[in-house]
Amino acid sequence: MATPPAPDDNRLGRLARFLSVGDTAFAIEFGTGIDPVLNARVHRAAALIREAALPGVTETVPSFRSLLVQYDPLVTSAAALQHTMDGLDLGEAVVSAPERVWVIPTLYGGAAGPDLDDVASATGLSPAEVIARHAGTLYRVYVQGFLPGFAYLGVLPPELELPRLATPRVRVPPGSVAIAQRMTGVYPVESPGGWRLIGNTPLRFFDHAATPPTLFAPGDGVRFRPVAAEEHAAIAEAVARGTYRPEQEVGR
Repeated sequence: MATPPAPDDNRLGRLARFLSVGDTAFAIEFGTGIDPVLNARVHRAAALIREAALPGVTETVPSFRSLLVQYDPLVTSAAALQHTMDGLDLGEAVVSAPERVWVIPTLYGGAAGPDLDDVASATGLSPAEVIARHAGTLYRVYVQGFLPGFAYLGVLPPELELPRLATPRVRVPPGSVAIAQRMTGVYPVESPGGWRLIGNTPLRFFDHAATPPTLFAPGDGVRFRPVAAEEHAAIAEAVARGTYRPEQEVGR
């Protein structure tokens, strides 16, 4: 009879399961839901796999709770890689404070945030209380996707958790600060969208000519700073001139 793993056994094979994703990739799934501990394990696994430089691995793509591993089937196989990865020691899942915290100037309500009043009504809060709760939270960048530069930021305060709009908008202005379920985020470009719009920031989050092309990276921290219309307009002008440098929290 096999000996059951010890409680402090942090091998990847004990903490996750492997799921096939076609002939050239598989996923390493650490659990369900949005949880900072699960996300910490995802990024720790990605780092260990990079350090191991396993032959045939071409890319790793982290998500909320899983890691996609892409490989060259002419060099290796899923079975061989999974056998090796099974024994990787992830150590204790430590949810550390973000090393880098971006501060996002945001004009809330009005034309900039047309759903703010509806969010207030649905949550039983005043618009000012919605702003205070949204801006008073330190968010973590869990994953980027949907649009270039769109970061899924969590976790939203429980009292602000609302479903997506029943009917998505055909056009969402760039810079729109939005919420949906347990997440908040910023639309980097004009696009359709079903999240609730509560504000707008003049910052740009994707530049294909920059290195890296996105402002945020997974694991970064994000805070939203309420600003008045005048400051929003001034920052927008500075961004257009290329003279604005996004704020970061002092001491990080």
